[in-house]
Amino acid sequence: MSEDCFLLDVRRMLCPLPVIRTQDRIKELVPGSLLKVTCSDPGALIDIPSWCRIHGHEVISTDTIDQEITIQILVK
Repeated sequence: MSEDCFLLDVRRMLCPLPVIRTQDRIKELVPGSLLKVTCSDPGALIDIPSWCRIHGHEVISTDTIDQEITIQILVK
């Protein structure tokens, strides 16, 4: 498994852009990579994990601090 961790900042973007940007970034990564997505749209807490489940990627964690949401994804 790769130890690479990548960051994606989609704060201040509204649905569907956080999911689209996440999808585009994951396409560039190899299996085993970790993608840390930072966003501010509360809908991303549902949309991004749902997209990951459909496409076979694993959500490692979700955190919300104030208005900032962080979702860590293991690329499969």
